[in-house]
Parts: sequence; C-alpha cells; structure tokens
Amino acid sequence: MDHIRGKRVFITGAGRGLGAALAVVLADLGANVVLTARSVEPLSALAQSIKARTGTAPEYHALDLADISQVTLFAKKWRDEKQPLDILVNNGASWLSGPMDSHDAFSITQTITANVTGTLLLTRGLLPLLKNSPAADIVNMVSISGMENVPMQGASVAYLASKHGQTGLTDGLRQELRGTGVRVTAIYPPNIEDISPLDSKAWDTHRDAMSWLTNKDVVGAILGSLSRARHVHFMQVLLETATSNFHGH
Repeated sequence: MDHIRGKRVFITGAGRGLGAALAVVLADLGANVVLTARSVEPLSALAQSIKARTGTAPEYHALDLADISQVTLFAKKWRDEKQPLDILVNNGASWLSGPMDSHDAFSITQTITANVTGTLLLTRGLLPLLKNSPAADIVNMVSISGMENVPMQGASVAYLASKHGQTGLTDGLRQELRGTGVRVTAIYPPNIEDISPLDSKAWDTHRDAMSWLTNKDVVGAILGSLSRARHVHFMQVLLETATSNFHGH
C-alpha cells in the first residue's frame, strides 16, 4: 500500500466506528490523516492512540456537518491557507430511526442537512485543493440504505432520503469531475459489526462465510478502490453478507 504513504486524507465522522477504524489503518500505512467529527473529545482520544502506534499525532477538528456556516467557513479557511489534500472521505452522517411521525421538524432537517447539504458543501469547498493533488480521490460512504428497494429495518424516511441524496450527490460529482483527475467512488456497506484495529484480537479474528461484515471489511474495500491505477474508477462498491442483513448506517 505504498500509494497511501504520504497522502493527506480528510475523514469526516472520524470520532467512532468506521471513520475511526479507517483513520487508524491509514495512519498505520503512513498517511497524514485529518480527523473531524461533531465533538473533539473522541477525536482527541483517537489522536493519542494513533500517536502511540505511529509516533505522530494526527490533526483533528470539530466539524458539525449540520452547521452550514461552520462547514462553509472551515472549507474557506483551508482554501485560503492552500492546505494540501489528496483524499476526502465523506463518512460522517446523522442516523435517525423510527417512523416519520415520531420525529420533529428539527430532527428531520438536521439529518438531511448533515448527510446531504453539509457533505455537498464541504466537498465543494475542498474541491479546489483536491484538484491540486496529482492523484485525488473522493470516497463517499453511502450504505445500502441509499439503494432502491432495500428493507428499511428501523431506518427513518428522513435517513433513507438523505442516503438516496448521497447517491445522487456521488453520481453528479462523478459526471462533473470526469476528466479532472479527481476520482469519485461510492461505498455501499450493509449493517456491519463495529470493531476497531485498536483491539487487535477482534480485528484479527478469523471469520467464517456466514459472519457479518465488519469495519475491517469496509476499510479493505476502501483501500482496494484507492489502490487501483489512476485510469480505473470504481463507480460503486456494493458489499453484501451471506446472511443478507441489509441496512447500513
């Protein structure tokens, strides 16, 4: 994975789960990771764990994707500073479960704003920096909730709408950025088991053919798409388990 070494990777939703696992693995591979999430507390703890493994503490920032002003100003600051950037992983997302009439307007708006509008504005804001990279990638973590005719399994209508919005966002970015050198990939995992590379026992446990997918499997899919030659573009990476436990978030 020498192609990862030295790359600067911006990860949203890095405070826990898949985003945190990806950050650890990329840092282990020599990437310069930038961690963001709504709260800095989990990011600080993760940064210290990465420092203990690699000798270098990654940069981290509080960034609430549902706060449009914060997202816009953050991206502008990075552009003004001409920050280097090679890979943007849009992993951050707000989860909302339950029937539509159980949510107030604020919850619905925050879910869709964070998952669609905030992600779009952050991507737009950082895109000039990505275009300056000789090998840039945008990876959008969507989940199979963004595909047609997938069982809801507890997800709210607002959440499904936001994930379908991310599918449209990815397709639009792919078309608009064709020929610019910036690759765009959407990853569609189902429900996954949350494990961490910081827990080597869980991370290295052998899994049989009927096991659920884990964070490690999704991280592997992301690394696989990033490792392809630059003329190879993975439009969609759809992951499925043998048990077909559809629903990812």
